[in-house]
Amino acid sequence: MKRANHLERARNADLRGGEPFDLLVIGGGATGVGVALDAAARGFRVLLTEATDFGQGTSSRSTKLIHGGVRYLQQGNVPLVMEALRERGILRNNAPHLVSDLKFVVPNYSWWEAPFYGIGMKVYDALAGRYGFGKSRVLSHEETVERLPTIETEGLRGGVIYHDGQFDDARLLLHLLWTAFEQGAVVLNHAPVTQLLRGDDGFLRGATICDQESGESFDVEARLVINATGPFSDQVRQLDNPAAKPRIQPSQGVHVVLPRRFLPGDSAIMVPHTDDGRVLFAIPWHDRVLLGTTDTPLDDVSLEPRPQEEEIDFLLVHAARYLTRDPKRSDVLSVFAGIRPLVAEVAEGDDEEATSKISREHSIEVSPSGLLTVAGGKWTTYRKMAQDVVDLAQDLAELEPTPCATETLHIHAHHAHADRFGELELYGSDALEIRQLQRDLEGGDQRIHERLEITKAEIVWGVREEMARTLEDVLSRRTRALLFDARAAIEAAPTIAGWMAEELGHDPSWAREQVAAFTELAQGYLA
Repeated sequence: MKRANHLERARNADLRGGEPFDLLVIGGGATGVGVALDAAARGFRVLLTEATDFGQGTSSRSTKLIHGGVRYLQQGNVPLVMEALRERGILRNNAPHLVSDLKFVVPNYSWWEAPFYGIGMKVYDALAGRYGFGKSRVLSHEETVERLPTIETEGLRGGVIYHDGQFDDARLLLHLLWTAFEQGAVVLNHAPVTQLLRGDDGFLRGATICDQESGESFDVEARLVINATGPFSDQVRQLDNPAAKPRIQPSQGVHVVLPRRFLPGDSAIMVPHTDDGRVLFAIPWHDRVLLGTTDTPLDDVSLEPRPQEEEIDFLLVHAARYLTRDPKRSDVLSVFAGIRPLVAEVAEGDDEEATSKISREHSIEVSPSGLLTVAGGKWTTYRKMAQDVVDLAQDLAELEPTPCATETLHIHAHHAHADRFGELELYGSDALEIRQLQRDLEGGDQRIHERLEITKAEIVWGVREEMARTLEDVLSRRTRALLFDARAAIEAAPTIAGWMAEELGHDPSWAREQVAAFTELAQGYLA
């Protein structure tokens, strides 16, 4: 994904005065990338543009689960659970190098929990059908302790084990982008939309995009503009119509990363009810432990949400109830927050017919000027959301009706046995090229820090092949260094900035500025 080629194609399409893009997708998170991939796979001409970096917001800050949603089952929302379980199975088939089976144990401390959760998980298994990952069953006290060696044993009666999916969100997003590009889409990052363009008839005909690297702006024509900006959906809607009523009710979810010693073994813990009624997870992830999550209503959205002190305390206190080793602030490797773009119900006085509720989890709205906004949803169902959007978009843009092709489309670097690549398994078949880069680059196999398994070759790969433009792009999303160990990422930053400056042709002052900006940002990831 060479940026210059993409940017040149986008500019030339406008400068030549040729045929406009069929679809302009604003937003480079899971929803926007899913839409771009679906549309490109149908043969439509697609441009996707992201204001900052791909997945910089919500899509890289999830709980790292591809799941049906046990709590939706508790709420009785069976259709939603069935849809999510089906999508979970489809995604594992299409990206086996990125989606894997993870065993969850629900520890039981009361007599009624084993039959209650045992029956519930059997229903979960049945709803998954042929897309199931494994059968649930009731565990004895001894089996529960064997699977969770650090579980609190006082009062422990046993547990219930079930299966769900785990993934790396930022890596999957990058491979979806690669797939969209391979299907013919043009994708841009660090290129915000600054203005929506209208034709004489009042309908949108494209947008003005600013290339943040050069500072140059250019116009792009499109038959239809799609707003897939997640928490920032209202800002784009108000760019279209300043009087548009807000639809997003943002909620913040915080996650804490701990050393692996707090949860050895290959099983995760699922606590069905916390003090605020949410589900709590403790998950083995990249040889670390991920605790999540909270649910804190927000008044405003920001690109870099900050965890609140009480949210961190909430997670540590609840983890201490179930672990023999009580985690403390000093144990935390990193803490990060993500914003859920929850969609409000249609307000009184709004035209309800203007909004098509595709499900309780995501909605699609078409404005009078033709702006199509998709909001809500979750990672697991990104593909189905995209299918719904493109099905409608092809009618609105008067495109040749074409069926969705993504249900069986293999994701970039698809590899059924990626575990053979060791620490590079999440790269799938790209691991072969990265290993060659480790051999060819001077110091290519050098680790960026003694506490991080990431090598110089992975940094260079992110710059050369995955459109990383800033130090944060590399340390937060092309690799997960910032999430693995925020202090280590800060310490490694000067060396990596030097490598990037050499790759991108920048001078030492650029590297110093990048280190300063990243260090300031990374302070927010320290507990």
